[in-house]
Amino acid sequence: MAKNVSSGRPVPAERIRAQIEAILTAWGMPAPAAATTAGIMLETDLMGIDSHGVSMLMAYEEGVRAGRIQLTAEPRVLRDTGPTALLDAGAGLGHPVSVRAMELAVDKAKQFGVGVVGVVNSHHFGAAGAYARLASARGVIGLVTSSARGVIMVPTRGAMPVLGTNPIAFAAPAGHNPPFVLDMATTTVAANKVKVHHLNDAPLPEGWVMDGAGRPVTDPHEGNALVFQRPEGGITPLGGTEMQGSAKGYGLALMVQVLAGTLTGASFAALDGRNRGPGEPQNIGHFFLALDPAAFRAPEGFAADLDAALDHLHATPPADPAEPVLVPGEPEAIMRARRLAEGVPVPESLDSLIQGICGRCGAPYLLRPNA
Repeated sequence: MAKNVSSGRPVPAERIRAQIEAILTAWGMPAPAAATTAGIMLETDLMGIDSHGVSMLMAYEEGVRAGRIQLTAEPRVLRDTGPTALLDAGAGLGHPVSVRAMELAVDKAKQFGVGVVGVVNSHHFGAAGAYARLASARGVIGLVTSSARGVIMVPTRGAMPVLGTNPIAFAAPAGHNPPFVLDMATTTVAANKVKVHHLNDAPLPEGWVMDGAGRPVTDPHEGNALVFQRPEGGITPLGGTEMQGSAKGYGLALMVQVLAGTLTGASFAALDGRNRGPGEPQNIGHFFLALDPAAFRAPEGFAADLDAALDHLHATPPADPAEPVLVPGEPEAIMRARRLAEGVPVPESLDSLIQGICGRCGAPYLLRPNA
């Protein structure tokens, strides 16, 4: 797991939430949707996923000003067959429709044992794990995938990017343990983590980004340009090189595209993006699956067996006594508790960008009002 590189003076969590909500409201998003979106973005920052929280506001502003993101959109049901459904996000931000889709999938799982809800015509929805956690909090297993707008993953043996980060998240509720939560990009690293290194002027780990000739790039500004601005080069698939198993990350990314994009009717950015105008919606697709353990066995038996497995993993002798073995989801839970107590670090560069957004949209600046 890559260490978080964010630096800067900490900001209390509630100021982060209030700032995001104020900006979204100033842009015209209805209050309930703004509150939902701000809550998901704050949770993302609290868990240390700085690439998908408040730092996304600059990208969202660009989409709003271009007319691409419709903040007043009301999601609607296109299909409902009992255990499955398809929602149209109306070209809005992905957070509100994704909360609704995951909750609907859980409702269906409680009724049918399984619930599957797809979303089409959406935009960026933040961190996939936030929605998988919604399922585990209600006692069911959650699986979330999403297609992506950016074409940044260079496939194994390729020279140009053709896929996005195409994330996968999975959460399962335990008993006395916190839920097991896997939240991962199918690239070696999420694109916005490169942006976080760029904002913090922190070198990139070797193997994250390759240039157009397949050479590793460690300069954060050069890497950021390759990922977000230039047509050549990009991020490697999970695994990094072919010898290290990059075909697995490449295959997982394509699987996500099938579930979240092809199945729902959403865009395949490498093809559709060529003909999309700057103000046209990105038509991102999301996929939400909820599975009720009670459809297979007594729920308490499932939780007890998962607890036993997690306890066994925790008891594994560590290579370094100072670094005990954790299970996926625990580093984020530890970070969340720390940041709730200490605040979320906001780099000065990001703080300045947020102030600029507030000035342009008329929202009050709330992060450090007395600075």
